[in-house]
Amino acid sequence: MNSYQDIAIEQLKREIIDHYQHNFPLTSSPYRVIAQQLNTTEDRVIEALRQLQDDAMVSRVGPVFCHRRSGASTLAALSVPEPRLEAVAALVNRFPEINHNYAREHDYNLWFVVTAPDQKTLTAVLRTIAQETGLEPLDLPMEQAYHIDLGFPIQWN
Repeated sequence: MNSYQDIAIEQLKREIIDHYQHNFPLTSSPYRVIAQQLNTTEDRVIEALRQLQDDAMVSRVGPVFCHRRSGASTLAALSVPEPRLEAVAALVNRFPEINHNYAREHDYNLWFVVTAPDQKTLTAVLRTIAQETGLEPLDLPMEQAYHIDLGFPIQWN
């Protein structure tokens, strides 16, 4: 049976997801602000977020920037032979400029977003990936920006 602490952390995780998909506190101590608002401690908020990430319920906690104001960005894809897919994905993930990557069922089966401080750095990352993998990235820079609200209500049981 779950302990009181387990139940409390589960409730805290739900409250964090419900309340902070939008309006995340923009301060040097956002977890302290969340803790105050949810009547808990900063350590408990951080632990709840770690558990959400460990359980793959939250992939990351961080801002989304307008890339044209903060540097350069592109969507890229590689056509990776299936036996090499995991190894190539791990190589791509080593670069701090890679936001995320995902596999798709297509000739171009590994897609990833590259964000860099400038176009020169972005081009260098793509060139290095090509050199280290022997695969030429398909570079698909954004032509038109669209706002997609990635927050959504959760139906808790």
